[in-house]
Amino acid sequence: MKEPEKVKLTQAEGEALIRRIHASDLVEEDRRVLERLMQMYFWLLFAVQEAKLSMKRLRGLLFGRAAPASAEVAATEPLGNAPQASEAAVAEADKLAADEPAPEAAERDAAGRRKRGGGKRPGQGRQGADAYPGAERVRCQLEETWQVGQRCPACGRGTLYRLPPGVEIRLDGNGFLTALRYELEKVRCSACGQVRTAALPAAAGDEKYSARARAVLALGRYSLGLPFYRLEGYQQLVGVPVADASQWDQVERVAGCAWPVFNELVYQAAQAERLHEDDTAVRVLSLIQENATAEPGARRGMYTTGVVATVGEQEIWLYFSGRANAGENAGAVVQLREPDAGQLMVMSDALSANHLEPAPRAEVIVCFCLAHGLRQFSDIAEAFPEPCRYVLETLAAVFEHERITRARRLSAEERLRYHQQHSAPLLQALHTWLEQQFTDREVEPNSSLGKALHYLRAHWPELTQFLRVSGAPLDNNVVERALKLMIRQRKNSLFFATPYSASVASVLSSVIATARQAGVNVLAYLVALQQHHHEVMQHPAQWLPWNYHANLATS
Repeated sequence: MKEPEKVKLTQAEGEALIRRIHASDLVEEDRRVLERLMQMYFWLLFAVQEAKLSMKRLRGLLFGRAAPASAEVAATEPLGNAPQASEAAVAEADKLAADEPAPEAAERDAAGRRKRGGGKRPGQGRQGADAYPGAERVRCQLEETWQVGQRCPACGRGTLYRLPPGVEIRLDGNGFLTALRYELEKVRCSACGQVRTAALPAAAGDEKYSARARAVLALGRYSLGLPFYRLEGYQQLVGVPVADASQWDQVERVAGCAWPVFNELVYQAAQAERLHEDDTAVRVLSLIQENATAEPGARRGMYTTGVVATVGEQEIWLYFSGRANAGENAGAVVQLREPDAGQLMVMSDALSANHLEPAPRAEVIVCFCLAHGLRQFSDIAEAFPEPCRYVLETLAAVFEHERITRARRLSAEERLRYHQQHSAPLLQALHTWLEQQFTDREVEPNSSLGKALHYLRAHWPELTQFLRVSGAPLDNNVVERALKLMIRQRKNSLFFATPYSASVASVLSSVIATARQAGVNVLAYLVALQQHHHEVMQHPAQWLPWNYHANLATS
């Protein structure tokens, strides 16, 4: 049988064909059959299109996204009717690009490859000596004939004076835990039998595990994400075996010293001006076993909630693992807010699990992540190229305006005015276009495109708070970056044994992540919390990562 000629009809062409069929002199039964065939044709196109999108999402889950949304936007040719960034914003972006060194503008050879020796991106190249604040300092003295104030041995005429010291860095390697063996000399009296043993030096301490050893174990487990059994295997390789159960005992002691600081961080986060929250999955063995025997309708979910709070110039990263979802964990934090703390901005995506519970007593401005809406169109751009390109290019222009405000380091009020001048007209045009798509019935509401458009339409006020509220964020990317720490632990260790071990992980991960954001030496900070645990218990607010140095000196 010969392959039939392919037929492509738009929705408007199909409706016109159905009207012509009704106007023809065909019998009623034939008209009904042809109309059903046309409806079947468009339904089949819709079903195949949705199936392709489902396969694309599955491939993305299994193998990752082929390219981020911004790259897809840049790769498309702009439509003639698509809103672009304003001319003033483009001029400012060009000025910023001219002022900043661009590694991409380095000299290139005939093949287009960058020549060696060109400009480097910030953070690349050799590390200077100041990049090693944790290095042990050893002072190297000159010979006696080269002391300050003496006559120069080389020429015999000049007088030696002091210069800034030269610096050389040498790196050494050790296991996570190293052991020091003390051999104590012993003697026994041949007459009375009394035994005399040499005393340990003061540096040996009173316990087998030092505060530094416990801190190293905590960092290995809850920052690097190395499970205890893997650390046990590594320690065996370097000749200092430490059982996984012993590691847990020591890490638990660190958590006990850090617990007051964690509670204080939760209280400080409750007073923040901005709060970001989101969830990721977690596995807890005892809860999984409970689920196997739970009654129908019982709660079965397990979540790790990430909460990022902005308090002045500091960022507090908090984690909570258990049955409660993001809305319940963040809601419990907000309940600690003082009445005079002012209004609070809460950023999340539009999932119902992110709604604060119980209802906060404070005034809350709810913001939704605009990047979530952008990603939905990026996923379906292949199936609906023209409408998706319009939305993606519009939102890309808005995010470009946000990049300019950050590059210029505008204040919150200046940023608000900038977006109102440059982003508001683009978004107003997009909102008008959205409404037309539904009122003119240009989109199938149950299609992937219809659902993506409905997300923007239904949550438009929350998605555009940055046009009305000073300091309101555009996206929830900061908490998604924060959750990577717990995702790494889940991938490496798979599960926690009990809710208690999950809470220990939450406490130490929160303290470690917040200390890292504060830019302090996290290892030294964990050691200080252990060595001064009595003071930490009494005044935890004085032992936060950004102020503990002052109290360390007085203590």
